[in-house]
Amino acid sequence: MGIKQGWDFAEWTGFIPESEIRRLLRYNVTYYFAGGKPGVIPTEIFAKILIELGNEQLNNIHSGNETLVIDDYNYGPTGGKKWFLETLASRLKERDHVPLGSDGWSKVTLTSGSQQALYAILDTLIDPGDIILTPSPAYLGFLVPAVKLRSNIVTVPTDLDGIIPEYLEKAIEKSIARWNKTPDIIYIVPDSDNPKGTTLPLSRRKALFDIAETYDILIIEDAAYKEIQFKGERIPPIKSFDKNNERVAYLSSTSKEAAVFRVGYSVLPDALREEVLKDKGYLDLCTSTILQKILNIYYRDYFDKVIDNVRNEYRKRYEAMSKAMDETFPPGVRTDPSGGFFIWWESDKPFDSSKFLEDVALPNDILYVPGRAFYPLNGYTYDPEKEDIVQGHYSTNCMRLGFSYLKEDLIDKGIRRLGALLSKEI
Repeated sequence: MGIKQGWDFAEWTGFIPESEIRRLLRYNVTYYFAGGKPGVIPTEIFAKILIELGNEQLNNIHSGNETLVIDDYNYGPTGGKKWFLETLASRLKERDHVPLGSDGWSKVTLTSGSQQALYAILDTLIDPGDIILTPSPAYLGFLVPAVKLRSNIVTVPTDLDGIIPEYLEKAIEKSIARWNKTPDIIYIVPDSDNPKGTTLPLSRRKALFDIAETYDILIIEDAAYKEIQFKGERIPPIKSFDKNNERVAYLSSTSKEAAVFRVGYSVLPDALREEVLKDKGYLDLCTSTILQKILNIYYRDYFDKVIDNVRNEYRKRYEAMSKAMDETFPPGVRTDPSGGFFIWWESDKPFDSSKFLEDVALPNDILYVPGRAFYPLNGYTYDPEKEDIVQGHYSTNCMRLGFSYLKEDLIDKGIRRLGALLSKEI
């Protein structure tokens, strides 16, 4: 028997294709409604911060304190610098109602975006065959790592208020009966979720927490869009019910509320935090100190002065998109987000939004994400009609439209063009 020579790819590379979002980022179109690229960034503020920080460093260099400047560009603690964690902890307690004690900063962990936190949590908790529950449709950046780690993903039906707690509990019961084990994780984006844009009412947040308590399941609460809420009242997170920091892994990101610096911050149950930090150490050693300094100044001195304008600009873009959709799209249903970056649309009649993208939309300079990208590559779903878990399936008659990147005039023109093309096709 011969010896296998040379290197080879890991098995997962054969069954996980390239990310649809990453693939679509390659296209250069006029009417870009695909990835959730922030288009409202306080660039003048960051220019001022960079000047302020640069002057501070020059003063230190000229006064013989170059070591302080070298530290700004050096390695640091894996979980983040204390002074930045203290700034974030203060905001998490005051704005997000996250229960943190007097040493709350020690409960906060930095990662390279919330995406790294998602991957590290899955990497530390999931073995092949473990069960994960998530809404249908769900965030692509969570689904693919969960598939990569060979979990059993069970999706749960949603409506215009997000995941339906009654169906979630039934999905748990059926999962236990089918696999003789309790699910490990419930993943949820409660505020203007990706991809649908729906926001969970407070009653459903409490119901999810109670269900997780009953069955001893970890909730991953992805609060990426919590600061981009431009309609209605701010709703406390699921984490606010987790008084003992045992049930909810609370994740957020600077990417939506500041800029895409790839810095995420989270509050995790203590035992999980230690394992996530271990995993992060293998992934990137630590988060950049200079980025932490920039963001510390932003959150400490500028955030409250600019965030209302950021929200207002996104609201205008949402209004431009929703108005153009309502006036030009063929019969269907769209979500009505209170914030975030996305509107989800489903046609009343069957059609293939992936084929339509390639054959019609792209040649007309329009880009969106077909809905099928937000369903697991394989897995299961809870079927309310059959009252059981069945093999997973995806919808082809839907799409995610992002309003975050373009200004209102281009949104209006592009959506009206798309509406006319859809009306002709369907």
